[in-house]
Amino acid sequence: MKSAQTIANDVRDGSSSAVAELQRSLARIAERNDELNVFLYVDVEGATAAASAIDERRSRGEDVGPLAGVPIALKDNLCQIGIPTTCSSKILEGWRPPYSATIVDRLIAAGAVPVGKTNLDEFAMGSSTENSAFGPTRNPLDPSRVPGGSSGGSAAAVAADMTSISIGSDTGGSIRQPAALCGLVGMKPTYGLVSRYGLIAFSSSLDQIGPFAKTVGDAALLLEVIAGHDPLDATSLPEPAPSLVAHVNDGMAGKRVGLVRELYEGADESVVASVRAAAEALREAGCEIVELSIPELRLGLSAYYLIAPAEASSNLARYDGVRFGRRVDGEDVTAMMEATRTAGFGAEVKRRIMLGTYALSAGYYDAYYGQALKVRTLTIQAFARAYAQVDLLLGATTPGVAFKFGEKSNDPMAMYLNDVFTIPTNLAGDPAVSVPFGRGEENLPIGVQLLGPPRSEAQLFAAARVLEIADGRA
Repeated sequence: MKSAQTIANDVRDGSSSAVAELQRSLARIAERNDELNVFLYVDVEGATAAASAIDERRSRGEDVGPLAGVPIALKDNLCQIGIPTTCSSKILEGWRPPYSATIVDRLIAAGAVPVGKTNLDEFAMGSSTENSAFGPTRNPLDPSRVPGGSSGGSAAAVAADMTSISIGSDTGGSIRQPAALCGLVGMKPTYGLVSRYGLIAFSSSLDQIGPFAKTVGDAALLLEVIAGHDPLDATSLPEPAPSLVAHVNDGMAGKRVGLVRELYEGADESVVASVRAAAEALREAGCEIVELSIPELRLGLSAYYLIAPAEASSNLARYDGVRFGRRVDGEDVTAMMEATRTAGFGAEVKRRIMLGTYALSAGYYDAYYGQALKVRTLTIQAFARAYAQVDLLLGATTPGVAFKFGEKSNDPMAMYLNDVFTIPTNLAGDPAVSVPFGRGEENLPIGVQLLGPPRSEAQLFAAARVLEIADGRA
């Protein structure tokens, strides 16, 4: 699969066509989707019409956009008008939204061609895409292993060359973690940089939308297209999209990078070795590497698993069998709602709703949810102190490489620990990017994580580009 930038250039100059690029994408999906279960829905008719329209516009000499003719996969928690949107949950099976997410409209305006909806952990709750109501997605690099989660389908689409770019959402690491396990670049942007209008909510103070790509340049281009203020999202930052592609090759000379002990301690030896090798690569590129300890980050996992379930219990209350989605009849309204939710929600979603409802209940609110919010404030303050000393931070994305199916699914705590290095950034609302660097068990990819203060996406991509070159993938 060509890079998104190459596809767009080829379509714009006429050396390829949007229809031809789409056909290549659809052929690859047809070849591997039965094996990998990446796409829940492929919009052949709609994508073909969109690609044909782009070719027509180009033939008339019109500007067809920075993503001209680039096939793109969308995580199935993003609304696209008239297209089935399920969040990989039976409670939304068959629902077709009457509107599109803001970023879907922006992608189409930029010339991208949405080809379909990708699998995820139900309502984005999981770290392996094993929690989908429609079966797990397999890692294209080793189908006996998970692709990560919750955006496993979006990561697998790019890793399997079904599309060169895709969109995911990141609540506690759900872009960066599957990017690491599938050998991709994955970015969680600053909270509010990308509109969430049309993203079906899991945890509203944590959710963010971001890109997957094989190259840093493609990830920067995709984020540049979808970022910027949206009056339909009350949490949207009141500023235009930042310039990102122009700064990818800025380098890191003279910058200070903090190597954070709490962001790699406890990881596999191969992961720790990759993080240290990444630090050395940045040093060789002109950075000063500063060893840091941020002990507050050890509290992140505990705080997250109170805040996120609490917000989920509130957000998922709307699935009541009355307004939209699945309905299972009962003798009265209470029985109907109970039957609908019993049949519609999977085990992990039920677990988190119950955790969140308990944390918010009278008598426990201050002891659990209130304490978690205090920890969140401590995390924000700790990051701010660190960024007063250094420009960026460096650590591991995940504790290990992609694990085998079933290895952790019966132990929720073991599964939750997969996000131990990614969660603190979500609590703070800061940006972070995972970039492939090195190999571990069975020659599987390892992701290292670069973290920055709010609105530092351009510098993060520049640092990721340095590592991309050092890893020999440029």
